[in-house]
Amino acid sequence: MTAQAASGNAPAGSPAPEPAPEPADTVEFAVATPERDQPYAALGLRDEEYARVREILGRRPTDAELAMYSVMWSEHCSYKSSKVHLRRFGETTTEAMRAHLLAGIGENAGVVDVGDGWAVTFKIESHNHPSYVEPHQGAATGVGGIVRDIMAMGARPVAVMDGLRVGPLDAPDTARVLPGVVSGVGFYGNCLGLPNLGGEVVFDPTYAGNPLVNALCVGVLRTEDLHLAFASGVGNKIVLFGARTGLDGIGGVSVLASETFTGSAGGGGHKKLPSVQVGDPFAEKVLIECCLELYRAGLVVGIQDLGGAGLSCATSELASAGSGGMDVDLDAVHLRAKGMTPAEILSSESQERMCAVVTPDNVDAFMAVCERWDVTATVIGEVTDGENLRITAGGEVVVDVPPRTVAHDGPVYSRPVARPERQDTLQADTTAGLARPSTPADLAETIARLAASPQLASRAWVTDQYDRYVRGNTAAATPADAGVLRLDESSDRGIALAIDCNARFCLLDPREGARLALAESVRNVAASGARPVAVSDCLNFGSPEDPGVMWQFSEAVDGLAQGCVELGVPVTGGNVSFYNQTGTTAILPTPVVGVLGLLEDVHRAVPHGFGPDGDAVWLLGETRDELDGSAWAGIVHDHLGGRPPVCDLAVEARLAEVMAQGAAAALFSGAHDVSDGGLAQALVEASVAAGRGASVTPPPGEGALDTATLLFSESAARMLVTVPPSAEADLARLCVEVGQPAARLGEVGGTALAIRDVEPLDVGELTTLSAATLPAALDD
Repeated sequence: MTAQAASGNAPAGSPAPEPAPEPADTVEFAVATPERDQPYAALGLRDEEYARVREILGRRPTDAELAMYSVMWSEHCSYKSSKVHLRRFGETTTEAMRAHLLAGIGENAGVVDVGDGWAVTFKIESHNHPSYVEPHQGAATGVGGIVRDIMAMGARPVAVMDGLRVGPLDAPDTARVLPGVVSGVGFYGNCLGLPNLGGEVVFDPTYAGNPLVNALCVGVLRTEDLHLAFASGVGNKIVLFGARTGLDGIGGVSVLASETFTGSAGGGGHKKLPSVQVGDPFAEKVLIECCLELYRAGLVVGIQDLGGAGLSCATSELASAGSGGMDVDLDAVHLRAKGMTPAEILSSESQERMCAVVTPDNVDAFMAVCERWDVTATVIGEVTDGENLRITAGGEVVVDVPPRTVAHDGPVYSRPVARPERQDTLQADTTAGLARPSTPADLAETIARLAASPQLASRAWVTDQYDRYVRGNTAAATPADAGVLRLDESSDRGIALAIDCNARFCLLDPREGARLALAESVRNVAASGARPVAVSDCLNFGSPEDPGVMWQFSEAVDGLAQGCVELGVPVTGGNVSFYNQTGTTAILPTPVVGVLGLLEDVHRAVPHGFGPDGDAVWLLGETRDELDGSAWAGIVHDHLGGRPPVCDLAVEARLAEVMAQGAAAALFSGAHDVSDGGLAQALVEASVAAGRGASVTPPPGEGALDTATLLFSESAARMLVTVPPSAEADLARLCVEVGQPAARLGEVGGTALAIRDVEPLDVGELTTLSAATLPAALDD
């Protein structure tokens, strides 16, 4: 034997042997290899967070455990930077506010008892960064995810809404992002057969490179059908059902949703872009019907949808909320990609999947329902009497963790909070010195310019791509202030929904801006005649590592929490989306507020816009010199500074009461809130909606206000209404009883909008101007 052969070396010239494969990273192997390097930083964990994981486990984590902790401790899933502030919602919610809540913050979605055995569940969430990377699928899967949150409460999803914010209409990337996002929202919602009741489309330079896609879904259920996400009952089975698990979306919540895009504003150079989830709305439609049959048959103990963080989230949250431990076998998971590792299976965010807890004696019946709907289902584990979540792959343990440390006891940070130095300068830069139009011709030209601007023009290019009336229960949708929906064919009871936020106001004063967002959303619901009863919010901000952003966030949460107390409506849940910035350029602080209202009789819902010719036009509320942050200042002067309008929520509540009582008494033939663009834009939109004009004289307002201020001020708590002549005395009497300031402006009629001291504006021309803006920029 030669020395070479004896040493075990290959003969000269022969290929080198392949190294022996490393053993699977099981718990046993992790114990034996404590110093093995792990890519925790690339997965979004900080040094101290990784050290804490090792302390919890008493060893290094396996690859699969590391994947679970990284996604579940991400900003998106753990709320680690926002928890200390979000507690204020719970601390300020009174027992009276909780009176009709069946489920609130911490559940998949809030649930409100609306009487007669019915409940409504609704929630709004973000899918922002994926919608920049791949607009169509990012937006589509955002809709799919929020729909599954509603399904997980035991409800039938019945409608969706969306709040979209993108860069300037003429920016090159807007032409890529906005059409893709709109097609994704429309594709998924239309295929599911869910009406899109409305929402927002906002253009601003800070959203270039960081669009916001906030999706809301509402569902209806009988109170006895309410389901919650928990795993209890030793021996109960864990069933994964729906689509197969693939490689799409891995890292979505820990990278896309929890990292800042790098590079200059609007530029490239984006950090760590994993694949975006791919949605299949037809699979979700079948899954909806399958879930509803499972609920009706009483086959589900607990249920959780699989969205952000996939199986990592579903298994850890179910086990954490339950009374014992859980064993899961990844070999039982149906895959659509070969060779997936345990970490990939646990982190996959493949869409259209649900996880249910089922008693052993119901498993066969559960599987039979799934087979009838052609939904893939398999038992992947069971509830144990232990304390840990144990997950196996290939017969070996790859995860053995206390589930609460993954799902609920992640890091909590009290980030530095500091009011930005520029805030004083920003607020001192008011509109007082800006030139205001004064001649009849200049006033008319300014009104037309605002009506045709991207900020205020018709959104029909967007909303015409959505089905607003499918299912036959829609009573009102875009361009109405609020979407109105009949709950069920057997009942006249209805709901109204609106989402709103003026982020320009929030930049000027985050606390008052958040209160104004709440006020406007409440006012939009009130415009239909509904009584506001609950709130869901989606809080979109820049990096929490910036003390100025955290100041904006803290102020907005305080303002919103206190505002809900003043109105007596609870926050039922929502979403926080941080890291919405490119480099050092953060988006405008954007706390989007969704409000749910109730109508005893959907047939009494107030129509949008002007009523018939001859009806009287009234303005409810008072006008002040409040042009700071207004659409007029931004569009005409490219100005943003000063202080937002005064927000008095007691006054807003009074206005809402007048609208609810007036609607119940059938006093109103039309209504429209006064907000962006002031009274002038409200008159334009009411005219365009009705296809008829009006002759009006604005009331003098508070102080000696010039005509431009009367028309373009964005004072809050105002509503434009029309009433038949026979109802005017009743409206006047109601306003006196409630203490609501009100003034008669004039009458509906003619083909022109004739405002005192303003050249008449032809309604047909206003309609054409408003309708042309988006198509001119977005159509090929």
